[in-house]
Formats: sequence, structure tokens, C-alpha cells
Amino acid sequence: MAESSLSVNIFDILKKRIIRWEYLPGQRLTEESLCAEFGVSRVPVREALQMLEDNQLIDKVRYRGCTVKQPDLAEINELYDVRLALELFVVEHLGLNGLPPDTWQQLHQVWSDLLQETSPASIDSLRLARLDETFHETLAQAVGNQSLSNLLHNVNERLYFTRMTDITTVDRLHHTCRQHLEILDCIRKRDTLAARAAIQANIAFGRNNVESALKDALARAYMSN
Repeated sequence: MAESSLSVNIFDILKKRIIRWEYLPGQRLTEESLCAEFGVSRVPVREALQMLEDNQLIDKVRYRGCTVKQPDLAEINELYDVRLALELFVVEHLGLNGLPPDTWQQLHQVWSDLLQETSPASIDSLRLARLDETFHETLAQAVGNQSLSNLLHNVNERLYFTRMTDITTVDRLHHTCRQHLEILDCIRKRDTLAARAAIQANIAFGRNNVESALKDALARAYMSN
């Protein structure tokens, strides 16, 4: 395998570990240990670490090498600002140009079905977080702008830990379902102003949970280590 492909593969693995909080904040990542783990030379490891730094997932500290960076509240809120800007554009575009009927129907069916869930046993935060992410990214993909879709996906990856603490009860699930169905109805009616208000309310719902989500993620990370 070419060294460039190796570096991308190593980057992807390390990125997932950081995003999933498998590394503690401040944990060192040394070239020596990574070379030994992946069985590669320093070049692909060095390139992978550079990509992690470019993506603001690690810091390079003098005399200490690379350390894992976890977002603080200010950075998380900045990411939410970016997410809001992207998704406001998405729903406005779809409100003006429409959403393919099959895509609209598929999304509507998923969240209509979830609205019928009444048992606490049905709350699988990991599955629901993925479904929530899929909802928003499917809308973005329908715009037909790959750069926009990629940007939103990258932001969502950084915010995934907040989604895992968004839908933890039946009431919160139902609230999310109603918000998603409202977004879809506004798009179908081509009501861009209402669609913008609906997406703002939906994103604010998750954003209000940021501080507790950050504390929960940190607690789980330290307990698992």
C-alpha cells in the first residue's frame, strides 16, 4: 500500500478514536508508539498526525510532541454556529427548489414511525444519534453540493458526542420527531421562513444540552480509561 494511503488510513482510525473519546484530553500520541502499533515507518504516521492537527483534533506542544485536543464549550458553540449556518442554507434551498418525493417520504416515514414509540426500552441513544445525523445529512445531500455535504459531515463528527445525549427519554424522542416532521412539512409547503425557524429550533434543542453532554463524555472517557 502506498504511503499516502497508509497515512489516510491511520488518520481515519485515530480520528475515530478521538471523536469517540477513546483517548483522554491531553493524551500524548508519539510517532514511536504509532509506528509500532501500525507497523509502518515514520512518514505515514507523521502525515497522519499533520492531518489530525489540520483538523484541530490534536495540538503540537514543544518538547511534548502531539497531544489529544478535546473541544471546550467555546469551540463546541462555534461548531454549532457553523452547523446552523449550513443547515439554514440547506432548508432555504430545499424550500425554494423542493426535496425529491422519495427522499421526503423516506425521512417522513422513519420519524413518523419513531413517534409511535412509547417504551423506554426503545431508547437506544447510539442508534437514535445515527438516525438524527442521517436526517440532517440526507437533507444536505439533496441540495447537490458535495462541498457543503462534506463540511456538514465533518462538523457532525465533531459534535457526535452531543447527539448521543440528546435523545435519552421517550419525551425527548417525541420532541425530536415532531421537530423533524415539521421541517419536512415546511419544505413540502415551500415555506422557507417556517423551514428556517424549524431548523433553528431543532438545532437549539441539541445545543441547550451541550454543557451536560461535554461533562458526560468526559466522565465516560475517564471511567473507561
